Amino acid sequence: MKKKLLLLLAAMAVPALCWAGDETAPTIASNADAIKGVQVNLNYVWTLVCAALVFFMQAGFACVEAGFTRAKNSINIMMKNLMDFAVGSLAFWAIGFGLMFGTTTTGWFGTDGFFLSDFKAGGDPWVLAFWMFQVVFAATSATIVSGAMAERTKFVSYLIYSAVISAFIYPLYGGWAWGSLFHGGGWLGKLGFIDFAGSSVVHSIGGWASLAGAMIIGPRLGKYGKDGKVKAIPGHNIPLAAVGVFILWLGWFGFNPGSTTIGDTSIAMIFVNTNLAAAAGCCTGMLTSWFIFKKPEIGMSLNGALAGLVAITAGCANVSPTSSIIIGAIGGVLVVFAVLYIDRIGIDDPVGAISVHGVNGAWGTLAAALFNINGVTAKLVGVQLLGIGTAFVWSFGCCYILFKILKATVGLRVSEEEEMEGLDVTEHGGHAYFDFQMGSKQA
Repeated sequence: MKKKLLLLLAAMAVPALCWAGDETAPTIASNADAIKGVQVNLNYVWTLVCAALVFFMQAGFACVEAGFTRAKNSINIMMKNLMDFAVGSLAFWAIGFGLMFGTTTTGWFGTDGFFLSDFKAGGDPWVLAFWMFQVVFAATSATIVSGAMAERTKFVSYLIYSAVISAFIYPLYGGWAWGSLFHGGGWLGKLGFIDFAGSSVVHSIGGWASLAGAMIIGPRLGKYGKDGKVKAIPGHNIPLAAVGVFILWLGWFGFNPGSTTIGDTSIAMIFVNTNLAAAAGCCTGMLTSWFIFKKPEIGMSLNGALAGLVAITAGCANVSPTSSIIIGAIGGVLVVFAVLYIDRIGIDDPVGAISVHGVNGAWGTLAAALFNINGVTAKLVGVQLLGIGTAFVWSFGCCYILFKILKATVGLRVSEEEEMEGLDVTEHGGHAYFDFQMGSKQA
């Protein structure tokens, strides 16, 4: 026993003797540097993991849109969501990132950082992590339009739109609100505009672009009768759409908490707020549809969850958990009535993108002020309303012009024959479900 004790004491003494003769022994300063280095590394890991979660939302959108539309257009839906990210990544790398986060003296657009020129070999690699997190947001905004214009849009026109929104439309508004997160400093952000993770910057921009596109391209064949009565065109795979919503719900845990770009304790409340708003929106979407249709309707329940997620995105870091439930619950009700109203006025949105992202993006942005945990002021509400109005005018106006130009040049809509046969065959030369019999009345 005594021998073991002596060995233990000797083992403890060795490090002390080594440190005594070592000039690099730990100090308060070196420990502080080490702790700072750990935090920096954690910030990189947290930001990039969240970027991966947001990227996975592309799969969620693809599943939701394919499930809510007809089988004969499934390949087209998948191709558009695939190319949104591929084309959008290149456009954002070349132009969008610089416009959004580059140095600015006016607060209107960035003037450097194009082609990721901020990154130099041996320099600070944070710009790479930050770019990766931002490009997945740009792709999310762009892909929202895919569902609203589904089943009748020319693929080449959609590719052009995807490049333009990722290079110019989304980044410019994003810079006005978020430019100060890097080298920029947008005019809207300087006024105190609150949009922590993008109810307006990402979702309203995509939602109002969807409104412009759906208006210009017109409804699908068979959507409205000769008397103008709305006719339902059921989606071919609701379980697929439900899986898509679960994927999006998961991805939102990267979308909102990841917007801290810092791995610290602040993410806990953002996680909770995000989840509670989605749950509340899902419940009120279901209850509202149950009251109107006398049955708990699955499509409205799914979109209710998405509406809650969109609505909490702006204020997820500055409202309480109780407030997040209220915000999400109102979003779930709003989405049902918005879908019905938009259908009634002759705008065909197969997946409810305008209602989920446009309407609830605006609601969530306003709610960030109304439920601000630090207090509500008239100035703050006014700034939020300015941001909401600016998002609408900018996105709807630019996309209306863009889609008009596309319609007059390369064409925006496929022919009636192509629409009847399905875009999978006419645009891509394939069948999503090749082994299944496709009858003449196939949806």
